Amino acid sequence: MPIRSMTGFARVSRPTPAGELTVSIKTVNHRGLDMHFHVPPEFDAAEPALRSALRKRVSRGHVQVQLFFRRAPVSGGEAAINEALLSSWLAAFRAAAQRTGLRCEPDLNQALRIPGMIEARAPEMADEALAAETLAAFSVALEDLERFRLREGGAIETEIRSRTASVRSLVDEMESIRGRALPHFQNRLRDRISELLNGAHLDPSRVAQEAAVLAERSDIAEELVRLRTHADQVDSLLGAHGEAGKKLDFLLQEMNRETNTILSKTGGIGEPGLALTDLGLAAKAEIDRIREQSLNIE
Repeated sequence: MPIRSMTGFARVSRPTPAGELTVSIKTVNHRGLDMHFHVPPEFDAAEPALRSALRKRVSRGHVQVQLFFRRAPVSGGEAAINEALLSSWLAAFRAAAQRTGLRCEPDLNQALRIPGMIEARAPEMADEALAAETLAAFSVALEDLERFRLREGGAIETEIRSRTASVRSLVDEMESIRGRALPHFQNRLRDRISELLNGAHLDPSRVAQEAAVLAERSDIAEELVRLRTHADQVDSLLGAHGEAGKKLDFLLQEMNRETNTILSKTGGIGEPGLALTDLGLAAKAEIDRIREQSLNIE
């Protein structure tokens, strides 16, 4: 499955024999699947099926689902008197007659002329039929949401691939500068060994061990190899077309760790060290931009 964004929106309206049904789905990023349904009471029976359908299509994100139902008169509907309005009108009529001392009877013809006294009601739908109509509209909305999230995911993937290419380019530059920096690493190593040799009764094996540790700590070859490897793994993960968000987070943590190590090793070695520091900071900035984009990936 291609990369999908956790950000999406879909809205579908569907006519039914009883009125117009509108389904709205909005999703944003979230660590897990967080569903919120806002539905009228007559749709309570359909909600479990809607939740099940949603889980099959969405694995991560904050999801807000809203259902709106506007009843409308249709051909074949029944006319009915608004009993609540009629009762209120009769009570007001009799109260006014009593206050004024008039002897009169209410006129039903006049009452029926009051706006809203006669209602045109659409035919009622059985719960099963209404649930079926709701699920059909929801399925269409999920398809629209999927297309939206795939479109957004494609844009995110393009952006991330561009950033990983930039990281690899920066690694190439650091590798070329590393060759010029090796003499500085070696000078620093010789200075440290000289300090150790000035001490009294030093064990030669201890000196050799310390030299090996300093050599390892000074060079950035391994960090550059791992940083390039992780950048390639990011691209491979995007090409695998699965759920990539959580795996990307781990890889980016590793890339950030390698960059921090490079920055810690390049201080105090002159002009090559300054150039490596600038490149390391640029790589760190690209990794941060990748992380910002990855937060929206499902």
